[in-house]
This record gives sequence, C-alpha cells and structure tokens, in this order.
Amino acid sequence: MAEPERTERRLRPAPLLFEPSEAVADPEHFFDLESIEDPRELLARATELTLAFRAAQERAVEFQALAAAQLADPRRFDRLTPGAIAERAEWTEDYALKMIEFGETLQRGRADLA
Repeated sequence: MAEPERTERRLRPAPLLFEPSEAVADPEHFFDLESIEDPRELLARATELTLAFRAAQERAVEFQALAAAQLADPRRFDRLTPGAIAERAEWTEDYALKMIEFGETLQRGRADLA
C-alpha cells in the first residue's frame, strides 16, 4: 500500500539560537522571552519558537527512524534486533518496529529522488 504524499508545506522555523551558559543557569530565562514587554511581540516570538521546536522535533524523529532502519538492515553484519534498538532508544519494541518501518519508507523516498 502506497504511503500518502506529504502535502503540508515544511515550515521554515525561526532560527534557534544557543543561549549563553549564564542564561541557561537562570531557570527564568528562556530565549530572552522574559524580557519582551509588548504582548504582541511576545506572542509573535513565542509562536516562532513553538514552530521552530515542532519542526526540529519532526526532523529529529525522521533521523531516528532512518537510523533505526539502517541499524536493523539485514544486509549489515552488525545489524541490531528491534529489541536492541528499542533498548538503545528507550522505546518499546513495538514502537521500534514502527520506527524501522517508517525509516525504510523514508529511505525508499530518498532513493526515488536520486
């Protein structure tokens, strides 16, 4: 069964800037949002950050799936079982199987683009 095409447009998130170590030590500090006084500006920047984190999370999950599929590839002499992958990633074995399948789908999509 063919996977439905992803029709949603990839969001171009606001850049996530690394915070200085002094700021990270302050639990009230979060990407300088606490210093924004105008609620309109605060909403806009917080929304940008929310979208950026969502996009980053989606990409990270895709890379997890690709790695899981590569580690489970039967052509690898050092391949891992779904249980071993689940243990490394702190997943259940059922979830590892789904991620391996998702990763294989992503790999096929990349091969189609080449």
